[in-house]
Amino acid sequence: MIIKKPEILIPADQLDGTIMRRLERYGRVCYKSEGNMQPEGNPAFLKSKVKIGHESIIEHEKVTVMFVVDRGITHEIVRHRIAAYSQESTRYCNYSKDKFGREITVIEPYFFLNDDNAYNLWLDSCQAAETTYMAMLDSGRSAQEARSILPTCLKTEIVVTYNMREWRHFFRLRCDGAAHPQMRQVAIPLLLLFQEQFPELYEDIDYDHGFPSEHYANIVITDDLFLPL
Repeated sequence: MIIKKPEILIPADQLDGTIMRRLERYGRVCYKSEGNMQPEGNPAFLKSKVKIGHESIIEHEKVTVMFVVDRGITHEIVRHRIAAYSQESTRYCNYSKDKFGREITVIEPYFFLNDDNAYNLWLDSCQAAETTYMAMLDSGRSAQEARSILPTCLKTEIVVTYNMREWRHFFRLRCDGAAHPQMRQVAIPLLLLFQEQFPELYEDIDYDHGFPSEHYANIVITDDLFLPL
């Protein structure tokens, strides 16, 4: 069994600064103020429109990322309906095959790290699930049948595409202190990256400042879409 921490993979071209330039151009159609555009762009334009709630103009551009999280978290992610999703399937992925090393991969729950008893109980349950899952497959059951005993903490990869407005909605909900802690673990560092890359659109969104930053998920920005995870 493999135990890993959550990750976020972002192709570098998804953070292209020309997104903001294009959004300004599209938004100015509403006001017929295209003549006011400058070569370097005007960050104040989009910032002012978002502030007054004119957010439809930022739906014209999108960003795609890959979350490597447990399946419980993806159940919450896919509730955002203005989106496109592609997710690792437990129906079609047979973890007894060689390419998976004949073992399952689980996401480590950081909140058990300081409680040896809870961590060991979690670990034992995951190992028992893996053993039973493999035994079911070895007895001739299909992957889609055997998956019924896999744990919620099973690692999954989900490619998520939201337009820039839906990302605002995602961050407002998923970075809040009321969000699931493992959701905040991935959502907060991603928000901080968006605030750095696209400040006009995301700098006004608050988050749970009390969440321990040492448990933030790692973000990998890469030009290699086939980077092993």
